Amino acid sequence: MNARATSSQVMPAHDGHFYGGQWRAPLAGRYFDVVNPATQAVLGRVADGCAQDADAAMRAARAAFPAWRALPIFRRAAILRQAAEVLRAHDKELALLDALNCGNPVSEMVHDVHASAAMLEYFAGLIPELKGDTIPMNNGSFDFTLREPLGVVVRIYPSNHPLLFAASRIAAALAAGNTVVIKPPEQAPLSSIRMMELLGEVFPAGVLNCVNGGRDTGAALVSHPLVAKIALTGGENAGKAVLRAAAEQIKPALLELGGKNALLVYPDADLEAAVGGAVRGMNFLWAGQSCGSTSRIYVHEDLYDAFVDKLAQGIAAAHKPGLPEDPETTMGCLGSKAAFDKTMHYIDAALQEGARLVTGGKRPDDPALAKGWFVEPTVFADVRSDMRVAREEIFGPVVVVIRWRDEGAMMEEVNALDYGLTCSIWTRDLDTALNAAHRVEAGYVWINGSSSHAIGAPFGGYKRSGLGREECLEELLAFTQVKNVNVARMT
Repeated sequence: MNARATSSQVMPAHDGHFYGGQWRAPLAGRYFDVVNPATQAVLGRVADGCAQDADAAMRAARAAFPAWRALPIFRRAAILRQAAEVLRAHDKELALLDALNCGNPVSEMVHDVHASAAMLEYFAGLIPELKGDTIPMNNGSFDFTLREPLGVVVRIYPSNHPLLFAASRIAAALAAGNTVVIKPPEQAPLSSIRMMELLGEVFPAGVLNCVNGGRDTGAALVSHPLVAKIALTGGENAGKAVLRAAAEQIKPALLELGGKNALLVYPDADLEAAVGGAVRGMNFLWAGQSCGSTSRIYVHEDLYDAFVDKLAQGIAAAHKPGLPEDPETTMGCLGSKAAFDKTMHYIDAALQEGARLVTGGKRPDDPALAKGWFVEPTVFADVRSDMRVAREEIFGPVVVVIRWRDEGAMMEEVNALDYGLTCSIWTRDLDTALNAAHRVEAGYVWINGSSSHAIGAPFGGYKRSGLGREECLEELLAFTQVKNVNVARMT
């Protein structure tokens, strides 16, 4: 697939829902247009689900559950591996579809496809770990535990990495023997629909299902009486809504939510390496639309001025906004007008609060990008920790730099927020690094690194950044429940 192919060459053939092994028209007859955020061109239409669509999909998933959970584990693993192979075979097509629909650079979206395939294979290999324990009894009985799947899992995810979240975040639930209903983001559902076209015949009918739509569709799914567990990747408000629905039914939830993540630069840090880590850590590749972005940088006063100068230079050398389908683009656009307006609002607020604009802060001058939701990579210096731009998640290409002198005061400011997803620590001293890693309230910490994930390493947040861990054995076990069996001694 040529990366410069037109949207018509990669568009999915279907625009409806997929459940019970078949494509279905929306029961209420509603559709919505899907646009390219870089050009505002309409890419196509997608079904807008209602409560009846959600109910039908949940019932199809529940009907398929007994056979899927009973499937021999190595057969289940083989199906997951087959799904990974199919995705890899269509990597460029899926990457281009994501680039056109969510605004991220096509070259990076190829990596998303391969990361998804790797996650499917990882959890396929972990299936034999779904085992119980034997427990000694003092009454002569025999006691053991079983790990069993939960039932129907609902997965809802955002528009910053649509295919990655669609494919990788179903892996653990399916591996554990659950059936799944996904709800793609309404802003960027196309790669998920294409994934269902590719994988619809890989999985038995009803095992993997998809209902498209907005918030009302998601609400109908998470509040459905047949849901066994709700898993969400998204913002804090969406997480609260999911928890309220889960509480009504006393159902478990797995949440990976937002972050306002810190990058800490100590006076003995390698300056060049720390600047490079800050450029990577902000994830400008996808316009800062990453919950793990290190968007507030605390730099010791000894390095502060040099760091700010080099950061601006490093960002300018690495990232320039461009059309997402261009293989040379190193920074895409925001996924929607709402995201653009929010980002510009925070830029204005930072200026009003007295922050110093170092670079960016506006639309690019390139007329080819005039119609899209592009914002230049933006750096603010001389920021205080009490400014809104330093406390609230923007989910856009805006990073702030804060000067520090006293480590205790700095760490208190870092931990003062209700978020705690990631943190990046830069120092040459191992004791300093480990002490900071222990003190910082975050779920995923890099020392002299940033941005990267390692399959098998638990990813998740402290505080309002989420509940539970993903990309690891703990995620697989979270989609099971433990049954104890006690066998009395026969007399």
